[in-house]
Amino acid sequence: MYTPPAFRMDDLPGLHGTMRDAGLANLLTATPAGLVATPLPLFLDPDDGPFGTLHGHLARANPQWRTPAQGDAMALFMGPDAYVSPSWYPSKQEHHRVVPTWNYVAVHAYGPVEFYEDPDRLLALVTTLTRRHEEPRATRGAVPWAVSDAPADFIQGQLKGIVGLRLPITRLEGKRKLSQNRNAADRAGVRDALAASDRPADRAVAAVMPE
Repeated sequence: MYTPPAFRMDDLPGLHGTMRDAGLANLLTATPAGLVATPLPLFLDPDDGPFGTLHGHLARANPQWRTPAQGDAMALFMGPDAYVSPSWYPSKQEHHRVVPTWNYVAVHAYGPVEFYEDPDRLLALVTTLTRRHEEPRATRGAVPWAVSDAPADFIQGQLKGIVGLRLPITRLEGKRKLSQNRNAADRAGVRDALAASDRPADRAVAAVMPE
């Protein structure tokens, strides 16, 4: 990922935070037939290895897991993103030498991917993944759903339709392109415009922009 120094993310907690907040990632592998990508909900175990380990599952019918990967796999996580209009820059009124751009946060995680079919590992995987997404619902007054709420024989049948994946991260790249290359007035103009937008995605970008 091309990352000018002003946009580089180096802190591990920040990288991990972006990955956790994204939820859905794209798993990309290079194969003899070309590149293959699958959108997947992945969860991070930050304590397994120097950069953490990713876990998830694919549909058994998905050919990606059966096709040998050439080299490392890559998981792509996208944070908030938004279009930036040149009209938001105060400097536009001074010289008009401005163009549109896009602000975004992204993390790329690399490592060897392992696929597995063991039913006990799969059950533990889907239980953890479900808990990760269900528990926050309790803070909103909802009753979280658990894998154990469904009949055991039904769950065992569902597990036959998936394969698990484990990706120990060997390298992380992060980028926060949030108008750091603009002067303070221009950054404030972008942040204020995005914060006033009726699009939640725009407001999310404003919330992570540096002062």
